[in-house]
Amino acid sequence: MLVVAALGGNALLQRNQSLTAENQRANARIAAKALAQIVQAGHQLVVTHGNGPQVGLLALQGAAYKPDEAYPLDILGAETGGMIGYLIEQELENALNHSRAVATLLTQVVVDPNDPAFSRPTKFIGQVYSRQEAEARARAAGWSIAADGEHWRRVVASPRPLEIPDLRVLRLLLEQDVIVICSGGGGIPVRRLPDGSLSGIEAVIDKDAASALLARELGADALLLLTDVVAVMRDFGTPYQNSISMITPQEALQLYLPAGSMGPKVTAAAEFAAATGGLSGIGRLDQATDILAGRAGTQISSKAGGAAL
Repeated sequence: MLVVAALGGNALLQRNQSLTAENQRANARIAAKALAQIVQAGHQLVVTHGNGPQVGLLALQGAAYKPDEAYPLDILGAETGGMIGYLIEQELENALNHSRAVATLLTQVVVDPNDPAFSRPTKFIGQVYSRQEAEARARAAGWSIAADGEHWRRVVASPRPLEIPDLRVLRLLLEQDVIVICSGGGGIPVRRLPDGSLSGIEAVIDKDAASALLARELGADALLLLTDVVAVMRDFGTPYQNSISMITPQEALQLYLPAGSMGPKVTAAAEFAAATGGLSGIGRLDQATDILAGRAGTQISSKAGGAAL
């Protein structure tokens, strides 16, 4: 079956790790081994990934060099898509002993320039700061900031993805049995102008929402949102918290979950399962094949009894 696997930020950067090339390479190698198991199990694979720490770092570097000439977020998104895609592509080829073709595609994603998200930035990017340091940087650079757990980070607009113009290319690659890495960081945000042309826009699209749209448009059988938690938790953070192994899309959408962490994942997964009848799975990267088989993580399925594929 066709599986879209979305890698969380931990795929290239573990919590509290420095954003070095060596750390990202080592984590890409770990991720590639887990992804290779999906392919070796006989499935066709499309890989997406986040870019929050990386795009934040590039923005800081650009501002430190020449603030008036800093690149916009769509350009930075394209740069991170190429960099992260390269690491995953190479490590996945190595993990598969170069038995399969792997390609990275920079992917444009259309958003609405009038999306309310542009007036309410919520997407975390970049490194974490103390509140005092974050407020100082916000004053100096004109950032919007928000609390991320006990730390503070920059937040930017995260509009809803509407359309993937590059689907034709994606389908051509899949027809040739190519493993595709695409929609990096949620894709490159663009807007459609009145004459039909495309132009970049200052935003970072949520990776899980873009992955769900991609999976729907490609007719995928399964969407995996792979992270560093074992499953979705009911009553998270309370003495009564417990993991959810199987749930329907309707039940999933009624869960109360933090907007900055598991909430967007569950919403994206539930929308895909409800729209397609396919399986959505959320869980640990190293348990990807077990999630597909219903032995780990949280499966979101509209099938009677919640049977996994």
